[in-house]
Amino acid sequence: MSEHHHCHSEVNEENSGKTLKVVIITVITMALEIFYGYKTKSMALLSDGWHMGTHAFALTIALIAYIAADRISKSEKYSEKTAKKIPVLAGFVSSLFLGITGVFVIKEAVMRFFYPENIEFNSAILVAVIGLLVNGFCLIIMQSKHSDEDYNYKAAYLHILTDALTSVFAIIALFAVKFLNWYYLDTIMGILGGYLIIRWSLKLIKDTTLVLLDIKEDTCK
Repeated sequence: MSEHHHCHSEVNEENSGKTLKVVIITVITMALEIFYGYKTKSMALLSDGWHMGTHAFALTIALIAYIAADRISKSEKYSEKTAKKIPVLAGFVSSLFLGITGVFVIKEAVMRFFYPENIEFNSAILVAVIGLLVNGFCLIIMQSKHSDEDYNYKAAYLHILTDALTSVFAIIALFAVKFLNWYYLDTIMGILGGYLIIRWSLKLIKDTTLVLLDIKEDTCK
C-alpha cells in the first residue's frame, strides 16, 4: 500500500467515524422534533424536523460513500484512483443538494414577503435555538484537520454549517419581528442565507468537478 493511499485511508476512517456520530445525532433530533411537532401541533417543530431529515439524508450519502470507498480500495477489481473518487462523487452530489436548499430558502423568503404568515414566535424561537445548539455540537464533532482535502466530508460539514447559519438568521429575524415589527428582516435574512448557501455550493461543485474530470488532482497534505 502506497503512502498516498494510506493517507486517504486514514482520512476516510477518521472522517467517516465523525460523520456516523453526526448522522445519529441528526436522526435522533429529527425524530424528537417530528414526534413533539405532532404531539403539540407545532408546525415550526414539524417543519424543522423534516428539514433535519434532508440533512440526515445528505449525511447518510457521505457515510455510504466512505463505506463504499473502503470496500473498493480492498478489491483487486478496482484501481486506487476509483476508490479515491467515490467520496469526491458523493461530495459533488451532496453539493447539488446544498445548492437546491439555497434556492428553496430564497424562494421561501420571497414568498413570505408577499404572503406573510402568522408566526408563533415562542415555539419558532425555541426550535431555532434547539437547531442551533444541535448543529453547533455537530460542528464541534466534525472539526478535522483533513476537512479541506476530503470533499465528501466538506460537503457534509457545509450541510451542518448552513443549517446552523439559517438558525442564527432565523433567531435574529424572529426577535426583530416580535419586538420591533421589522417583518422585512425575515425576508432579508432568508435571502442572505440562501445566497451564502448557493455560493458555498457552487465552490464545492467546481472543486469536485475538477477532480472528477482529472483536471485537478485530489491529494493528501
